[in-house]
Amino acid sequence: MRVVAGELGGRKIVAPDGTSTRPTTDRVREAVFNALGSAGLVDGAVVADLFAGTGAVGIEALSRGAERCIFVERDRHALASLDENLDTLKLEDRSRVMRSDAMASAGALDVDIVFADPPYDFDAWDRLITSIRADFVVAESGRRLDPVDGWEIIRSKRYGRTWVTFLERSADSVS
Repeated sequence: MRVVAGELGGRKIVAPDGTSTRPTTDRVREAVFNALGSAGLVDGAVVADLFAGTGAVGIEALSRGAERCIFVERDRHALASLDENLDTLKLEDRSRVMRSDAMASAGALDVDIVFADPPYDFDAWDRLITSIRADFVVAESGRRLDPVDGWEIIRSKRYGRTWVTFLERSADSVS
């Protein structure tokens, strides 16, 4: 696995052994960040990578111009890989790692974009998304997501087994 593009493009990212962490593929990250880049959403943004795992998504955001990233992860094996990746890529000064449950932490994060990539069997999307304070969410799931009150789905696309959904807070909802 590698960083797809940006200042760290081509650099390797490590992942823990086993199946408890499912890193976002290079192909999906490339598509997501090309779309976000075209919209001018990443450069200078403060982002959160919920269910961070290896940190591949947040690291890609940093590589492509995000100012800072908050990584939220609770699995100790994933955290070891995440810490190694941030150290190897010299990203500690632009990163904060929260060793915490993403559901419990989501509502406390003051960021511009939230990336949420929980396990595919995750079924609390409404509760997660409505707890988020950011105005933009990129959700990665194993199924097409249903609309969430107060949010507009602006893009939903399937990449193999992975569905990527862009949600924007509705103009009439209060953040």
